[in-house]
Amino acid sequence: MTAAIGMESQEFIVPAQLHNRVVSAAYIHRGYQPEEAHIAARFSEFTARHGIKTHNAIKALHLDELFGSAVGGCRPGAAVEELPSRFPAVARWNAHRKLGQAVADKAMARAMELADKFGIGTVVVDNAFHYLWGGGYVIHAARKGYIAYTNCTASLAEVVPFGGKFPTLGTNPHSWAFPTMEAVGFPICIDWATSTVAMGRVQQFAREKKPLGAGWAVDAEGKETTDPTRVAALLPFAGHKGYGLSLIDELTAAFIGGSLPTIRSRPTQGDPAEKHTCCFYFQCIRPEAMACDDFAMGRTLMQNVRAVLEDIRGHGNEHVLLPGEPEARAWARSEKLGGLLFTAAEVEALAAIAADAGEPLDRSSIRSVLEK
Repeated sequence: MTAAIGMESQEFIVPAQLHNRVVSAAYIHRGYQPEEAHIAARFSEFTARHGIKTHNAIKALHLDELFGSAVGGCRPGAAVEELPSRFPAVARWNAHRKLGQAVADKAMARAMELADKFGIGTVVVDNAFHYLWGGGYVIHAARKGYIAYTNCTASLAEVVPFGGKFPTLGTNPHSWAFPTMEAVGFPICIDWATSTVAMGRVQQFAREKKPLGAGWAVDAEGKETTDPTRVAALLPFAGHKGYGLSLIDELTAAFIGGSLPTIRSRPTQGDPAEKHTCCFYFQCIRPEAMACDDFAMGRTLMQNVRAVLEDIRGHGNEHVLLPGEPEARAWARSEKLGGLLFTAAEVEALAAIAADAGEPLDRSSIRSVLEK
């Protein structure tokens, strides 16, 4: 890597093979089986290709360090138990604290299988460890032709409910994706945390030494702060609306088997008999299962989807971005440049991960975008 590492705006191209080797080695070094380590590495690659900075490998391994294999919140090599279900379109799983990315990858695949058979498929997962970027799982399913959705309870209660003062909610994301490749060239993906900002973004801003936006977070005294190093809790986006959407995840988890949000991932708190794990919800739908076959002007299903999107982006709105478009552009740019794009701080974080795992990081293969 010949360019100076001092300008935080500068980007570097990390070969995907190098990235995956380092990330896999890091998970294996922590006791994970090769299969789950490779799934985690591939998912981190998928995340990086889409330009997602808040849930990349650095965040994934940091979560594992804080709440996962080091403290018993995640069990390397654990096996998922499929529970009996009275409902053929619904699969019920006990993850037994298996690595979240490995569980989610297989759960979404199972939801697709169920949708192929029943038109819609649902997989619910209890006793899980966080799966990182929900958007990645639904985009993957949408590319295969499904309407896909997932939500989960975040690892920690870090969000103050609207009108409250103590964080009792997770950042609790919702992720939808639609198979709109024929209409616009990429899956439309609506993916958001229900806090004003994800904690991963706060950590990213701290790494890059950037201030937060107003109304994002509060400090230990409950006062609003723009200093990422002073953040004690986050605020829900759009006030009562974000609060309500976060509550959906907590209630969904409560029906699945999730317990008190304020002790989630905090095994030393609360009654020892309480649960401290996350819950996942996955759903896939075959688009044709929803079609009522009365599309105007004789349009086909996908022609109708395209017509609706063209109307939304017409009338002077031609330059409006669709959700998922920035991620699609990041993917295309990553493909064009032939690698994963990281800032200087992220390269150094990856180097630290490599050193800890005893996996050499070949810096000579990491190039500056300017060199390209």
